[in-house]
Amino acid sequence: MHVTSVSGECLSDGRVCLEDEVLLLLQLKSSLIFNTAASNKLVSWIQSADCCSWGGVTWDATGRVVSLDLSSEFISGELNSSSSIFSLQYLQSLNLANNTFSSQIPAEFHKLGNLNYLNLSNAGFSGQIPIEISYLTRLVTIDLSSLYFITGIPELKLENPNLTTLVQNLKELRELHLSGVNISAKGKEWCQSLSSSVPNLQALSLSRCFLSGPIDSSLEKLQYLSRIRLDGNNFSSPVPEFLAKFQNLTCLRLSFCGLYGTFPEKIFQVPTLQILDIENNMLLEGSLPEFPLNGALETLILSDTKFSGKVPDSIGNLKILTRIELARCNFSGPIPNSMADLTQLVYLDLSENQFSGPIPLSLFSFPSLQTIQLTNN
Repeated sequence: MHVTSVSGECLSDGRVCLEDEVLLLLQLKSSLIFNTAASNKLVSWIQSADCCSWGGVTWDATGRVVSLDLSSEFISGELNSSSSIFSLQYLQSLNLANNTFSSQIPAEFHKLGNLNYLNLSNAGFSGQIPIEISYLTRLVTIDLSSLYFITGIPELKLENPNLTTLVQNLKELRELHLSGVNISAKGKEWCQSLSSSVPNLQALSLSRCFLSGPIDSSLEKLQYLSRIRLDGNNFSSPVPEFLAKFQNLTCLRLSFCGLYGTFPEKIFQVPTLQILDIENNMLLEGSLPEFPLNGALETLILSDTKFSGKVPDSIGNLKILTRIELARCNFSGPIPNSMADLTQLVYLDLSENQFSGPIPLSLFSFPSLQTIQLTNN
């Protein structure tokens, strides 16, 4: 790219914006259909204004655009394959999330070879995810999630390329978010695709992807996994005990997955675990363990399962719990007085169980508690 001059000085620190980059952004703005009354970023792209005040744009020290965030800008219409956005070749981060584009994902994304962050989530794109996305080998985070499809049919799909083809070159990937994308893969297939291609993965979101089970043991190779979201798939299998071996696990969501058998107690005792949601697995049995002192759990959701037994006094050790949902299970016995120690609670639902005895009145004095449900006990 030949640079002829600069376009204005950034008033904040004396840097400049290269004219060619400024023109590309102005071309991009003119090609996009967006709500000017609701826009916070694109409306600030005015040639006469200080370029460093343009919303959503980050310039590097040489005056090139390295980050572009046009999320939630009420953009509609087609993202054309000839869009000037694909000429911003120094881009490292691109966020177009939460817009209403009405086109497929253009294959031209492969021209942005320096991208390490790409977020096209809930942006209205439809159809097959192009194979060219797999050419972005520097990606650390990719988010193509589409969880708000209106028709009940996912807008995006991974057939050809499939998941294996998409991730096989993405060796740097740390975060993979494809929730709501129709992947339609069997347990061994999708687990082995990930374990063989993205060894450093830390966050995995594959909610409502039409995946089947069982969850294959090959997934255990991804030892850096911290956040796992697989809810809304029909695994029809037990919960694998190896999930307790992820030493950095902070979030595990397996609700609405058709899981059965006995839930591994060791998962509750992963010291880093903050969120556990296994709601609506009607055939899944289990009981609550003894909780260690100063546990990290903040959210515990077990509603609509076959969990039973007593709630242990040691639940009071989970001092930072904000949400407990144990509705429509088979819990029995008293509500532990130790719940008086859960002063951070915002939401408590113990309804439709077999709890008996007095209600600890201290529950009603928690300053942050917004909802308490104790009916049908």
